[in-house]
Amino acid sequence: MGSERTTAAAADDEGRVRHRVAVLALPGVPPFELGIPSRVFGSAVDASGRPLYEVTVCTADGGPVLSDAGFTVQPAAGPEALATADTVIIPPTHAMPELGQGGPLPPEVGAAIAGIRPGTRLVSICSGSYVLAAAGLLDGRPATTHWNLAPEFRRAYPRVQVDEEVLFVDDGDVLTSAGVAAGVDLCLHLIRRDHGAAVANRAARICVVPPWRDGGQAQYIDRPVPAPTVATTTATRAWALERLAEPITLGELAAHARMSLRTFTRRFRDEVGMTPVQWLTAQRLELARDLLESSDLPVDLVAHRAGFGSANSLRQHMRASLGVSPIAYRRTFGSAAPAPQPTPAVTSGVIAPAVAR
Repeated sequence: MGSERTTAAAADDEGRVRHRVAVLALPGVPPFELGIPSRVFGSAVDASGRPLYEVTVCTADGGPVLSDAGFTVQPAAGPEALATADTVIIPPTHAMPELGQGGPLPPEVGAAIAGIRPGTRLVSICSGSYVLAAAGLLDGRPATTHWNLAPEFRRAYPRVQVDEEVLFVDDGDVLTSAGVAAGVDLCLHLIRRDHGAAVANRAARICVVPPWRDGGQAQYIDRPVPAPTVATTTATRAWALERLAEPITLGELAAHARMSLRTFTRRFRDEVGMTPVQWLTAQRLELARDLLESSDLPVDLVAHRAGFGSANSLRQHMRASLGVSPIAYRRTFGSAAPAPQPTPAVTSGVIAPAVAR
């Protein structure tokens, strides 16, 4: 939904439309997670430096709430902000333990959630997913939460398809993030979805965070920290990133890291949360997306530079990962007009097919 619906969005002094984001602060909210949306979305600006989002912190009854850090949060608005928002974000709460048992929402919270307009984009950070689940908004849908809460979450809300391996889940109009800082990843993802990679990357630089983190929560689940003398795969990943256009085998990666194939694969997965092949594919997809957004290169050349070899291979990977073709992705996110296609060559009265894009 997001950026496509602008009729209810806020306008600045010159009439330009901004996307309204309402952040629901509940009793026991951690200040860090509460501040993520304002900080990240507040860093998203257009090419002229104008804000693209208007972020409002509200509470279910308009009154102040006590954070889990011991100080009071004075909201800018009450539940009316939820009713006019384009996106509603629910940070975690540490003051509703009954939700961990599948209990009902407090009446004022339930009423506030019920007042959200149909079609509004719903987002949770960390255990804010409990609020969405208690309201029945995650039934039958994929979602995530903090990895440490996943077993409890499954017991309390068995109709939710929980995946604790990922940093966030994008299910269209409902998105959920993993614990704490994964809320930053999800907010940047939303900016990218709304306005493309350039705006999201600029916001990430302003916030001094990576625009995209490799792997998922798997890399954070109670793993011992390697001793300083133990070799890591960091240097090899950096080496591979400089050679994405080239064929890179698992054996070459292991040889660069000076490890056996078995040791390298195990250590890579422990550090990154995915296999070397999965990671390479993800990095190539990111490069391809960036080239599709920021250049007018033909798709077959984008595929070559990103290491997919052919436009058909890139098309298959993008459809599998993103559900769209390269041309459809460029049409949505591209900032440059596609290069003109050459006139098909005519040989012996037969029109030769142009290179597929």
